[in-house]
Amino acid sequence: MLWPKIRGAVTRGPDREIVATYPSRNACPTSVWERLLDDATREVTYAGYTNYFIWQEQPRVGDRLAAKAAAGCAVRFLVGDPESEVTRWREDIEAVPLTVSTRIQITLDALSRIEGDGLEARLSDRHIALSVFRFDDEMLVTPHLADLLGHDSPLFHLRRRGNGGLFDPFAEHVEVLWAQARPVPAAS
Repeated sequence: MLWPKIRGAVTRGPDREIVATYPSRNACPTSVWERLLDDATREVTYAGYTNYFIWQEQPRVGDRLAAKAAAGCAVRFLVGDPESEVTRWREDIEAVPLTVSTRIQITLDALSRIEGDGLEARLSDRHIALSVFRFDDEMLVTPHLADLLGHDSPLFHLRRRGNGGLFDPFAEHVEVLWAQARPVPAAS
């Protein structure tokens, strides 16, 4: 009699990888972002179009990223191309004073100030409608809905539990975009 009750309460399908959902990226506690970054040892990937909010919301994030890279953790940033037509199109939709290209430039400037090796950054405009932030086997995914800004769009916290779940397709998506992206030009 006990087994059917327990069996019904155990998640067995692809949704077993859903840790939490939030109605907006801003609703995800800062402590979640901090824990994910601090606990990552193999990979940290920020594949958001601007990644601007990271520099505003995470204390000493540049130093923390540099320490991760120095310890052998792959640290990657995939950001939008500030000069692309896609970026200009998105700026017209958002129509806010702090433009998309300005937010991208803030991220690129912050990345250029991080000392040491092991941090990579590439430009792409193919991920305008989806942000994926990976920390080893956990990730935060934000699908950008219609005219909403990233911080107003929903966020899903996923944890990889094995093949066939929700985690792997998002991870593969980022790898395809990363392979097709171009390195950020060196500052002159």
